[in-house]
Amino acid sequence: MNKLFYPAIFHNAEEGGFWISFPDFPECLTEGDDMEQAYEMAVDALGLVITSRTEEGEIIPKASQADEITAEDGVVVIVEFDMLAYQKKHNSKAVKKTLSIPEWLNEEAIAAGINFSQVLQEALMLKLNISR
Repeated sequence: MNKLFYPAIFHNAEEGGFWISFPDFPECLTEGDDMEQAYEMAVDALGLVITSRTEEGEIIPKASQADEITAEDGVVVIVEFDMLAYQKKHNSKAVKKTLSIPEWLNEEAIAAGINFSQVLQEALMLKLNISR
């Protein structure tokens, strides 16, 4: 569930710009001064509602089909949400991990000036096929 695609309705705002609603997330509303800002705000709002629901143990609804949505006074736009990119941006606090390695390997790594945290992060990202 790394990339999700949800339809949003972009409505023209009376004062200019757009306000955005999501049929699958009625509580999710945002706005932007122009199309670019509105889309960026839509991505952030979608990320916030999905992570909030996930943290609360609520169900993440399946995305509605764009052709089944009545846009009324707006235009349907598909918004892409990349869960991994969002987590990298908003949830990058460090957590402490305890691990065990052979003493000889520890001594060699210390002598070589190896940064254990960096090596572990790089190895995990390689193992998980995640790029920076």
